[in-house]
Amino acid sequence: MNVRAYGRFFVVVRQFFPLIVAYLRDRRRFILFGGQREVTSAMRRERARTLLDTLLTLGPTFIKLGQILSTRPDVLPPEYVAEFSKLQDEVPPADWSEAEMVIREELGPAEEAFDSFDTDAISGASLGQVYRAELDGEQVAVKVRRPGIEELVEADLKVIKWSLPVIIRFIGEARSFSLETLADEFDTTIHQEIDYAREARMLEEIKANFAGNDDIRIPSVVESHSTPRVLTMEYVSGTKVTDTDELDSMGIDRTGLAERLERIYLQMIVDDGVFHADPHPGNLAVKPDGTLVFYDFGMSGRVEGYIQEKIIEFYIGIANQDIDAILDALVEMGTLSPDADRETMGNVMELAIQDVRGEEVEQYRIQEVVGQVEDTIYEFPLRLPANLALVLRVATVVEGVCVTLEPNFDFISVATDYLVEEGYREEGIKQFLESRGEEVQDLAEAAVRTPPKLEQTLDSLNQGELSVHADLDDTDGLFESLANRLIFGALLTAGVISTAMLYSFATTGATVVAAAFSIGVALFLVRSFRSGRSGTRATPEFTRQGLSQQRPTEAEGTGGIEAMAGTGEDTESVGAPTGDPEGDIEND
Repeated sequence: MNVRAYGRFFVVVRQFFPLIVAYLRDRRRFILFGGQREVTSAMRRERARTLLDTLLTLGPTFIKLGQILSTRPDVLPPEYVAEFSKLQDEVPPADWSEAEMVIREELGPAEEAFDSFDTDAISGASLGQVYRAELDGEQVAVKVRRPGIEELVEADLKVIKWSLPVIIRFIGEARSFSLETLADEFDTTIHQEIDYAREARMLEEIKANFAGNDDIRIPSVVESHSTPRVLTMEYVSGTKVTDTDELDSMGIDRTGLAERLERIYLQMIVDDGVFHADPHPGNLAVKPDGTLVFYDFGMSGRVEGYIQEKIIEFYIGIANQDIDAILDALVEMGTLSPDADRETMGNVMELAIQDVRGEEVEQYRIQEVVGQVEDTIYEFPLRLPANLALVLRVATVVEGVCVTLEPNFDFISVATDYLVEEGYREEGIKQFLESRGEEVQDLAEAAVRTPPKLEQTLDSLNQGELSVHADLDDTDGLFESLANRLIFGALLTAGVISTAMLYSFATTGATVVAAAFSIGVALFLVRSFRSGRSGTRATPEFTRQGLSQQRPTEAEGTGGIEAMAGTGEDTESVGAPTGDPEGDIEND
């Protein structure tokens, strides 16, 4: 295994080498010397596209890694998240002879295990592929793990773990923590996804949660023909959920369909705590009677009860436009640091809500709110728990599908109605009223306590006994930098005067020493100003204009949702890499 891992390591390094050079030049323009260079949003987008091509070239493990990274705005800038969101799990299937070996090892010869078997795969993914067969007179779908994928995944995971310490040296402390947790998460996720026995259990559990619900159809598992490497399920046909023309010809109410889809996912996340985590249009279909069909439960997750409660509070906070409640929910979910600047974060959330608010109250979309939060997550040292990242991805993808079905679909309105019907929002309103009552009580008590304290303060001021003590928070080291510059400036002045005096007395040796000292101090002084420009930054001021500039333009795409949902046409998979992944990243 290590021999293969070493080979893969050199392949990965060769593919990533141009990007590695580019990132090194960001720190030192000429790698070993020179100042930092500014990296624009356009440069990041170009690099993201190049990196996407590289991931496709490296194969299944790295395709999955890109999909996971698309859910982690705390690790990557928004340009990378948007580009990776286009990465779909569709690759050409392996040869039938290779898949046949897997079936033979697990179930015996395909012609004996099934009544009939179509050897042309009906879909191909990075980790497995699906075939159509007949068993006991019924049509079934047979999902077969891609041959040799276990060894490839293990080798690639070793490469990723070997590379992690090197990558961490070039990023900040907060992001390095997120990257380490991401590596552990990816290791767990990809092992779960290639375990078809786990997928069968998750499928059956979610199916049981919707027993008696005619709005959803989940294929049943054929246990007698299912193993950890082969999963046989009931074959359920349907029209692709984003094929709006076909849905219209079938007489499907697309607005009602979008509402049912959102309610199904709200039940999974808010009520059941176990959810289908890959709702892109290729995994959703519609029956002629409007029933939604769900496919592929390889990527599925669980939500702890505590996180469920906080998600509810987050939704209620958005519905009530209560910024404090939104920030409190983020802190309690572990997404926002308790030490974060609440005023700055509050401004971000307030502007985000204002940007997406319609003419009526609550007419704004969760995808755009989450999109603004995603941009902010990369700006601040925030972290995303693994399953919360999946929930974030599910929310945005589902909203994108809903908007494809109905352009004016109001995601928040449906979510609010659901919370009211289930009795969640009343509880939130009760808590809101209770907290407002406590604020009124505190205000009344303050009104009683304030006059005596004010009179005491005025007496001290009148007697000249009032003093003011202030603590200055210099987290950016600004004062230290200014002090260093003052010292260097004083030394430079002394050095110049000494050099001039020694030169006038014609003491050549001493003059050279003084001049060298002065030049050295001058270089340190110049360096302090250069590092100050790149290293000393004030707290970002977020404005509507700034937030708007962070959004990709329509010409560049809006990221995962529009790229995957499109305009109702068939979803295109990301094909073979275009251009040379090892070519130049950019020109100076």
